[in-house]
Amino acid sequence: MGSIDGIKNVDAEKPFKVFVGYDSHEDIAYQVCRYSLLKRSSIPVEVIPIKQSELREKKLYWRVRENVESTEFSFTRFLTPYLVNYEGWAVFVDCDVLYLGDVKELRDLADDKYALMCVHHDYTPKQNEKMDGKVQTVYPRKNWSSMVLYNCAHPKNRVLTPELVSSQTGAYLHRFQWLDDEDIGSVSFVWNFLVGHNEVVDSDPATHPKAIHYTLGGPWFDDWKDCHFGDLWTAEMEEYKKEHEKAQAQ
Repeated sequence: MGSIDGIKNVDAEKPFKVFVGYDSHEDIAYQVCRYSLLKRSSIPVEVIPIKQSELREKKLYWRVRENVESTEFSFTRFLTPYLVNYEGWAVFVDCDVLYLGDVKELRDLADDKYALMCVHHDYTPKQNEKMDGKVQTVYPRKNWSSMVLYNCAHPKNRVLTPELVSSQTGAYLHRFQWLDDEDIGSVSFVWNFLVGHNEVVDSDPATHPKAIHYTLGGPWFDDWKDCHFGDLWTAEMEEYKKEHEKAQAQ
C-alpha cells in the first residue's frame, strides 16, 4: 500500500472512495453533490451512493425505520468502514452538500492516529423542523456524523458491522461512542459548512466554505429555494443537467 505525506493507510494508486448518503426523495441532491465533487477533484474519486434498499436486499441492514430518522441514510452511513472491507481511508457525506473545494485537500488531512476525523460542530438548531417538515432532533455532537473522514483500517472501527449498525441506538452511533475522545480528529468547519450556522468572513480565506451543507433544507425543496447559498446550488444543478443531457445524447 502506498503512502501520502507519511499517511500509511492512503493508497494513491486507487481511486479515493466517497460514500454519499442517498435518499430516494432527494435524488437531485445526490446527483448535484456527486457532480460538484467529481468536477473539482484533482485525484481519481469513486463516488458511491449508500442506498438503504440495496443494503436491505443484500441482508446488510435490517433495522426497523423509526420516526426520528429524517433520511434513509440516518444509520446506514456507519457501514462505511465495512463497505470497504476495513481498508484505507474513505469519506462519508450527506447528499445535501455542494462541493466548492478539491476533495484531495480533505483526503490529505488524514492522520493515521485517529479512527475518524470530522468537523467538531457546536450546533443547536433553532428550528423544530427541517427539510420537508421532518422533525429536527437535538443531541450532543449533532452534525459530526454528516461528514466523516474514516480511517477504515483502524482496529476500533471493526465494531461497525451490519449487526451493530442494525441494532445500536442512535446516540451510540451518532456520538461515536465506540471511540474514545482522543480517537476523533478535527478538521476545519469549511469541509462541512452548515448553512444558517457557520459564517463567512470575506477578509479571511480560512472561513470560505469548501463544502456547503444545506442541513435545514436546500433549493430542491420549494420552501428553501431562497436559502443562503441557494444560488450556488441552483447554478450547479443547471450545469449538471446540461452535462447529463449532453452525455445522454451521445
